[in-house]
Order: sequence, then structure tokens, then C-alpha cells
Amino acid sequence: MIEDLQKLEKDALAELAAAAQEDQILGIRTKYLGRKGLLTGLLRNIAQVSKAEKPLFGKRCNEVKELLHTRIEEALQRQTRQKKDDILIKEKIDVTLPGRSVKYGRTHPVIQIRGEICSIFASFGFSVVEGPEVELDYYNFEALNIPKDHPARDMQDTFYIEENIVLRTHTSPVQVRVMEKVKPPVRILSPGRVYRRDSDVSHTPMFHQIEGLLVDKGISFGDLKGILTAFLKKVFGEDTTLRFRPSFFPFTEPSAEVDIRCVICKGRGCRVCGQSGWLEILGSGMVDPAVFKNVGYNSEEYSGFAFGLGLERIAMLKYGISDIRLFFENDIRFLKQF
Repeated sequence: MIEDLQKLEKDALAELAAAAQEDQILGIRTKYLGRKGLLTGLLRNIAQVSKAEKPLFGKRCNEVKELLHTRIEEALQRQTRQKKDDILIKEKIDVTLPGRSVKYGRTHPVIQIRGEICSIFASFGFSVVEGPEVELDYYNFEALNIPKDHPARDMQDTFYIEENIVLRTHTSPVQVRVMEKVKPPVRILSPGRVYRRDSDVSHTPMFHQIEGLLVDKGISFGDLKGILTAFLKKVFGEDTTLRFRPSFFPFTEPSAEVDIRCVICKGRGCRVCGQSGWLEILGSGMVDPAVFKNVGYNSEEYSGFAFGLGLERIAMLKYGISDIRLFFENDIRFLKQF
């Protein structure tokens, strides 16, 4: 048995010396030191050793086991070092180079525009108020003078949770909710996500809108024009030219669309402005007395104006973006430009 143990030791060391790969070394460990390995097999046959030789045989088994374990670990460590050396040689890594810095994210262009607009209106004395995106039909339509049979609902077709619960189509419901709780004067800005069933290069099912409301005694259309003119000049530059066109919105009377001179062609006419030289920016108007009645305001004593605009549209015009869907694709090559 002693001779068998010596032969096992010699064979194991020879195989280990010839092993060139990590998996070969691991195979040798399993072959000789595993639960069903050769050394374990010899130990199971210790009963065949004479009583006088058992202490010597047991001692030699432990010595061989310890030796093989040490040599195998040394071989594995050499393989690990060799792998690192091979990588350094193959990839030519310059370990003296400084480490790569952490790349920080950037604020989304739509959120940048939202912050800029809120900051501008904060300087005009407006406060920011937010409301629920899942809204009652009453606040989204009826309280804003849009009854169930009104054709304006077709233009704002939306997603229904239940018959009288919808994903809001604009942030105007926030205005109603605020006026129900707060007596004039009111001067608020309500940004947030809104939802409509549109999807093309200039429309998405979800987009961002921001609306403003000012109610007080003696508010006129001239105040509306003054506020919006100052706002648009701060966003697009002091040389911005704008115009007001008569329009219709169920919750304002009179109503007006606001256009600015095309920022691309400077009014000469191009594909972006449809050769007209003008770009539609926002809708606005004086709050309809019917809306005041719904919230308990006296329209003989108070007047006010409201306006609304899409944040994506403002960002597209300011940054020269041609497709609204780029805002939602999460392409870092696009986002890191802003």
C-alpha cells in the first residue's frame, strides 16, 4: 500500500507539471483529491494495511494530500497570473492612464423647457399647481363648458378608464379644481402630462402641456396680450414677432391663437411653417362666464384669461427638432445634445 501511495504521488506531480490549462489542473484535483478520487480510494482500503504499518500509512496519506493540495493551488495561481499577463500583452492596456470618469445624465429637453417656462411665469407672479392625470369627465370636459354632445370632444378623443373617468386631455381641469377652492385673485400655472389618441411625427398619445390662468378684477384682453408677448420674447428672443388670430375654445370667449414669425426661415416661408412664414404656438382667451358660474365666481365682478401650450412643440421649435417621437425614444445620442 505504501508503494501504491508513492506511485500515486509521483503520477499526480507528473500530470500537474504537464498541465497547461486551468481545466486540466482542476481535473487533476478531482482525479486525485475528489470524493471519489484515487487518494480517497486508498484511504478506504486502510483496513488491508497491517496494524504496524497503519500509523505510517495514515501519516503518508496526509502528507501526500497536503502536498498535492499545495501544488495544485500554486498551479492555479500561476494560471491566473498568466491570464492577466496575456490580457495586458494582447490588449496593450496602459495601466498609467487615468480611470474613466463617471458619465452623468442630462435633463430631458422637455423638462428643460418646462423649467424655463415656469421660471419666466414665476417672475410674473404665477405659482405652479399640479393635478391628477386620471380625471373625472366633469372636470376634464363639463366644468369647462364642454357637455357630452359638444363637437369639441371629438378633437380631444382620449382614453377612458370608465364611462366618467378619463386620462386627462389637457391640464385645464387643474384650473377648475383651484377655482373651486380659492377665491380671486388667482394666478397659476399648471404643467403636466396629458393624453390623446394621436400618433404621428407631430403627435404622440402622451405629451406635456402647460396652462396658465389669471383671474382678478379688471383683467382685460390687453393684459393677456401683454403677458404672452413678454413670455414669448423671453423664450424665443426679443426680436420675436407675434400675432393673435381669432379662434374658438369652449372655455374662453373671445379666444385667440397666437403665432410667432417662423424661427427657421424668419418669415420668408419654408417647409416647417408651410410657406406661411408663421408658426402656431399656443391657444388663449378670456375665461368664459359659464366656467366662472361652474366654480361660483361672479363674472360681473371678476374677469380673467387662460392660455395653453404644448411643451414638446416649444422644444421642437427652439431646438430645431423635426420629429416629436425623438423625445420618447431614449436615444442617448439625441438626449446628450441638450
